[in-house]
Amino acid sequence: MAEQTPLSLVVLISGRGSNLRAILDAIASGRLPATVSAVISSNTTASGLEYARSNNIDILALDPADYPERIQYDRALQGLIERFSPDLVVLAGFMRVLSAEFVQHFRARLINIHPSLLPAFRGLHTHRKVLEAGATEHGASVHFVTEKLDGGPVIAQAQVPILADDTAETLAARVLEQEHRLYVQVIHWIAEGRIRCEGEQVLFDEQPLQQPRQLYTPAEQ
Repeated sequence: MAEQTPLSLVVLISGRGSNLRAILDAIASGRLPATVSAVISSNTTASGLEYARSNNIDILALDPADYPERIQYDRALQGLIERFSPDLVVLAGFMRVLSAEFVQHFRARLINIHPSLLPAFRGLHTHRKVLEAGATEHGASVHFVTEKLDGGPVIAQAQVPILADDTAETLAARVLEQEHRLYVQVIHWIAEGRIRCEGEQVLFDEQPLQQPRQLYTPAEQ
């Protein structure tokens, strides 16, 4: 059997880059057949950039303040990404709403992780919102990005039970642990060729995915 070519990634971040760290750690340990060609941040002081640098990865920062209009920023960002010709663009805490033009350019090779069980609780402050709503479970979702905010087809999810004494902070911490597992698993499936997107439909092993795949904790498997 021919050796598998690693999936080439460009990762976009805005802050600490904890999901980036999980991806890089999985690559370093041989658990993820991928390479990170570059890390690009919308924040010049993002701590995730230093972690990427320490792993000998090209880092770039693109400050939105330098671009009067969003479309100008997105076109510059698109140009930076295309320097590396990635197979997949990974949004890992990238805190900007991307233009339709940008999303269309990278359609079917642009994924995001969101801290809720989509389609519930789109947007920001999901942990507070889910507690205020009295929900009994929470979690994270990985989806292909479309023009609709947090509305692209969902690939997989990881669920987290909500405990009686949970605060937004404790819930966020438990969800983040599952985000790390979930993102690595989804990227692994894509690297293996098991997942792709046609229009608004996710295919898993060439079969239409009727519901998001569920990533269970080891105790639940």
